Amino acid sequence: MSDEEKPMEVSREMDIQGNHVLYKLASDRSEKTLDYDYKRCVGCGICVRICPTKALELGPIKEIATGMDAPPVMMDLEKCTFCSMCVNFCPVTALEMRTEGDFPEEELYPVLEYKVEMNEKCVPCSLCEAACPEDAIELEYTFPKKEEIAPLKENAEGEIEIDTDKCNLCGICAAFCDAFLMLEKEPTATDPMPFDQLIVDEDMCDYCMLCQDICPEDAIRVKGERPCEPPVVSGHVTVDDDKCTRCGWCDAVCPYDAVDLIKPFEGELVLVEEHIEKCDTQGCHACFNICPSHLWYVPEDGKNIAAVHDLCTYCGACVNACPVDVIKVARSKVNHTDIPDTPWASEWKDAIDSLLTKERKRPDLSRALEVGTEPLKEHVDIAFPEVDEEMMGKVFDRMKTARDVLTDPKFRRKLNKGDAGDIHRSMEK
Repeated sequence: MSDEEKPMEVSREMDIQGNHVLYKLASDRSEKTLDYDYKRCVGCGICVRICPTKALELGPIKEIATGMDAPPVMMDLEKCTFCSMCVNFCPVTALEMRTEGDFPEEELYPVLEYKVEMNEKCVPCSLCEAACPEDAIELEYTFPKKEEIAPLKENAEGEIEIDTDKCNLCGICAAFCDAFLMLEKEPTATDPMPFDQLIVDEDMCDYCMLCQDICPEDAIRVKGERPCEPPVVSGHVTVDDDKCTRCGWCDAVCPYDAVDLIKPFEGELVLVEEHIEKCDTQGCHACFNICPSHLWYVPEDGKNIAAVHDLCTYCGACVNACPVDVIKVARSKVNHTDIPDTPWASEWKDAIDSLLTKERKRPDLSRALEVGTEPLKEHVDIAFPEVDEEMMGKVFDRMKTARDVLTDPKFRRKLNKGDAGDIHRSMEK
């Protein structure tokens, strides 16, 4: 018998490695591994909704959002077909599918489409890297620092002034020269700017004028002596897609309109007015903790929560986490690559449509009953006893007499009174 003719043996197994839960489907010809990073997962439930076999279900999201260490999504390994729908449409890349063997090309399946890229307007500056709440942006300057081209000249005289109206705290001068110090502050949804102030240490400044030359905002004025030609500001900004949540903080702080941002979903974030009074703005913070966009805040009056709507990716994690149903998310569009014309195209279309309608087309199993096949029982002949007709007649006569007594109104009154003597005497008659 050739290898192709042999029956294929399939095994399933689960393993846990740190934050990763590994689900494996293996045969003698291929292997698939679904890698679920539960710490990366925010519990949005998108994978649960699109799963064609109901292999996924949400865990205790409300408890997880308030401190419990548990996977936000649970899997029934026996139900999973390893179709990769959950992987292709996870908005925070908490799922990864690794394959070994002969499988259809990945281009045959649609994927969620999103991006954060820096365009040609990028200077670059330090703002997006410092503001990113997920540490997903890395900036590498490629121009030389000041000490490399013009070492500090001791006892130099001059003047330097920063025009705070022009300065946008881009941080280029601080990256170039140690005489500048950027004072950092904690970014918030309403104020994502990562720096508070630019300070000049004149003990470290020799008034070389090079900072004035490289400032993109013409915000620095220096009286001094220029020792050489200024460098051209250059560098590379890279975005780690595995960390990036497409929240848009980088776009919010960029002063040069240099961020090209496409979010995975479009829609509307709504606070339910009839439930808002139930919100515990001081003790709960489930939405704060679970939100991948870090868009929630408490206004100064402290009464209700609020959100910076431009930062929302409409994933719905906050809806699942809120214990008092204060939040609603309505998606109006799913950005994804084209669905190829394949035999399984309709299944993918149904899955994507369910992210808008909240309904997933699946076989109706609501009235189906699973009945196990019972083994046939051995036939046994039963011998019935003979009936004494004369005795049966006497029994029926006594039963008729008892029935007549029990239905007599006078006897029933005696039963209700509960006098045992009267009852016995009536029965004897």
